[in-house]
Amino acid sequence: MCPQGRTLESQETQDTSQSGYQWRVVLFNCDCHTFDEVERQLIKAIHCSLSCARRFSWEVHSKGSAIVYRGHLERCEAVAGILSDIRLIVKVSQ
Repeated sequence: MCPQGRTLESQETQDTSQSGYQWRVVLFNCDCHTFDEVERQLIKAIHCSLSCARRFSWEVHSKGSAIVYRGHLERCEAVAGILSDIRLIVKVSQ
């Protein structure tokens, strides 16, 4: 399971502690990082398990992008900042 009780079928993690969590962090595929690098950074950014990080990294690799987090703007910006620390390509949007 991913954080906040998300199931395998629903691969996005969310912060639903307050209303208004309409922002999202999109992670894009890039050939300059290994799966291990991406997975380690996802674990650090969204506090997920290794299996969850692997599902996200595979989705990004196979589909070109994945929404890896939904929440309030400030938290999404923090998640995006951690992911971009190693120059992963991310976007925060509504």
